Amino acid sequence: MNFLLVHGAWHGGWCWRDVAGRLRQAGHAAWTPTLTGLGERAHLLDASTGLQTFADDICAVIECEELDEVVLVGHSFGGLVATLVADRMAARLKQLVYLDALIVPAGQSGMSILSPEVRRERSRTIDAEGLRMAIPSPDRFGVTDPVQAAWLSRRLTPHPLKGYTDTLDLVHPVGNGLPCTYVAVTDPWYPPLAGVRDWARRQPGWQWREIAAGHDAMVTSPESLTQLLLDIAS
Repeated sequence: MNFLLVHGAWHGGWCWRDVAGRLRQAGHAAWTPTLTGLGERAHLLDASTGLQTFADDICAVIECEELDEVVLVGHSFGGLVATLVADRMAARLKQLVYLDALIVPAGQSGMSILSPEVRRERSRTIDAEGLRMAIPSPDRFGVTDPVQAAWLSRRLTPHPLKGYTDTLDLVHPVGNGLPCTYVAVTDPWYPPLAGVRDWARRQPGWQWREIAAGHDAMVTSPESLTQLLLDIAS
């Protein structure tokens, strides 16, 4: 199977290291691109970098690697990107997995559905250029182990603000008719996504799964997450 793993805000493809390695050891292909303006591509950020840029990034991987039957996994903010990619390229996908992911209705933005408290908090972190949101501490992602937290802190990069303020422009309903699974973390729950999780549980035909891990389950619990992804994909 082809697993295409889309990281969340402030992260990069690097965060999937331990999950991707396990998927490959199990005989599958795993692709972990980094979105423009983040990670090792942080130097490419400019005022135009936003949701459409990120969708272009992932669609380009599918095109250039000639992928089909893709299990597209969107983590956190990456759920917005996965939704856009499915809207464009459903025929190349096998299914969508939203890993503790942000999902918004068409015409809204990632920022607009967050609670007023979270919006105020993130607005205070915007840099003087108005381009980036500052990096949160690792514990905000459910990462408390000192070694894992230090690894995260060395790699996280400020997130392009436009990705959160762009509205989601869709031609089709969220998921575009593909099999969809929402995976919620439970240890601990990630408060900013409470409303999204409630919405996902109400969607007819969607599967609901849980994992006893922090929000960054690919960092804190790679073995359990790998097994869950393989189970969902099969």
